[in-house]
Amino acid sequence: QVQLVESGGGLVQPGGSLRLSCAASANIFSINAMDWYRQTPGKQRELVATITSGGFTNYADSVRGRFTISRNIAKNTVYLQMNSLKPEDTAVYYCNADGRTWNVRGQGTQVTVSS
Repeated sequence: QVQLVESGGGLVQPGGSLRLSCAASANIFSINAMDWYRQTPGKQRELVATITSGGFTNYADSVRGRFTISRNIAKNTVYLQMNSLKPEDTAVYYCNADGRTWNVRGQGTQVTVSS
């Protein structure tokens, strides 16, 4: 089973940037899609960004133009570059591997945007 380990979260001021990383234990090119989700207490989990095995990307309207999902296939790592961060981006961010018939999620990394 694929294992995912996220890193890169932390505290940042509004307008700042962070880059999250998701290291996978398997070849990410063979996985249907890799996603970043986020969740805050009392709110529904939100799909933030997706990159498919073919390299197609998609974003939630709330982050489009500010966040960029990318991957390094040789390193089996997916990234989420987050720019122009806002307080409402504060959440636990999870990496997810979508294998069509299975899903695996990482342990999450906290992102806090505050002055």
